Amino acid sequence: KPLSFLFLLASLLVLSLLSPSQSTLVVPTSTVRAADTVAQFLYGHNVVRARHRLPPFRWSAKLASYAKWYANQRRRDCALIHSGGAGYGENIFWGQGSKWSAADAVGAWAAQEAYYNYNTNSCLPGKDCWHYTQLVWRSSRQVGCAKVKCVSGDTFVVCEYNPHGNTIGQIG
Repeated sequence: KPLSFLFLLASLLVLSLLSPSQSTLVVPTSTVRAADTVAQFLYGHNVVRARHRLPPFRWSAKLASYAKWYANQRRRDCALIHSGGAGYGENIFWGQGSKWSAADAVGAWAAQEAYYNYNTNSCLPGKDCWHYTQLVWRSSRQVGCAKVKCVSGDTFVVCEYNPHGNTIGQIG
């Protein structure tokens, strides 16, 4: 049964990555153990990076520690506010309810590829794509993430990247 869950999760992630022009609605999956969450974060990020022939991210305990600290700061309000510090790149995610997984957050960021214009290195008018560009930023090598259940019962996810991406005037 655990293998069938992992196969289903991997299949959903791959399908969401292969069809970014479809709806970007992400359906929550069940909560998993912490070690599985780390694997989900890395797998989701590295599937996206592999599609663009980019080196895989390495997990950073230092980045994960900062992400956990910041996620705990958002536990009371679950607000989509960036930390604004530490000099890392950062992606944030909010999901209503507690059953959102690491794969759901990464899948939502990856789905923003549909809004990215490679020719102009910009998002389509009125669309957000900067979470996606951080995922595929060429010089970023490490990632560390955290997920918390907020007081409201909702889910907040944050990932930190080093070196940071989305530098104005540069193309990832």
